[in-house]
Amino acid sequence: MRVLLVREDREYLCAPGEELQTDLGVLAVPDDVVPGDVVETHLGEPFRVRKARGPALFRHLERTGAPMLPRDVGLVVGHLGLEAGDRVLDAGTGTGILSVFLGRLSMTVTSYERDSDFAEVARENVRIAGVDDRVEVRTGDLLEALDDLSEGEPFDAMTLDTRDASAVVERGPEVLGPGGGVAVYTPFVEGTRAVVEAAREAGLDSIESFETIQRRMDFGERGSRPSTAGVGHTGYLTFARVP
Repeated sequence: MRVLLVREDREYLCAPGEELQTDLGVLAVPDDVVPGDVVETHLGEPFRVRKARGPALFRHLERTGAPMLPRDVGLVVGHLGLEAGDRVLDAGTGTGILSVFLGRLSMTVTSYERDSDFAEVARENVRIAGVDDRVEVRTGDLLEALDDLSEGEPFDAMTLDTRDASAVVERGPEVLGPGGGVAVYTPFVEGTRAVVEAAREAGLDSIESFETIQRRMDFGERGSRPSTAGVGHTGYLTFARVP
C-alpha cells in the first residue's frame, strides 16, 4: 500500500522500500513506514508520512483523460446510498478513479473499458491503490456484455460515463436488483436528456439530474467571497432507481 510523503507544498506517493530522488536529497522509504512517521533524506530534510487517501490518489495516479472529480464521486456515493459490501457495475473506467474510491469503501466493482490501453492503466492504478482484490477492470463494451451479466447475481448499482449510457440505462433493470441505483455522468446537456428519457422508458423512478458546480472560497483582508477563478463546472449527474 502506498503512503504519502509531505513537506510544505510537496507531496510524493511512494511504496515502502522505495528510493526517491528529490532536489532535497535521496529519500529511502523504510519497509515498515506507517502514517505519522517522519522520514529524512540523506541531507537531513524531513518529510511527514500520511495515509494515501482518495484525494491524494486522484492527484497522483496516472491519467488517460479527465477523471471524475472527488466531489462528483461523493455525489454518486451519497445519492445512491452506496455502502460497504455493495456490488457495483461500472462502465467507462478511464483512469479508474471512481472504481478506486468505491473499492476503498469496501465495495466490489466490475468495470468495463473499451480502450485496452486505458484499461491497462486503470488496472495498474487499482493495484497501486491497493484495491485489486475488490475491483476488476474488464476490457470490453458493457452493452455487449449485458446478456451474460443479466444471468448472474443482480448488482446493487450501476455507474456510467460512456457515450452510449442511455442505451445501457434502458437495460438497467436486467442487471440490477430491486431498488438498485443508477448514476450517469454526462458532459453535455443533450446526453443528459437522452439518459433521463431512457430511464423513464425503462420504468425507473426517483429520476434526478444535477449540474455539478463547486466554487472555492477566498478569505482576504477586504472580506470573504467565492473565488472568481472559474465557474467550477464539471458536468451533469443523473440518478435513477429500479422500483
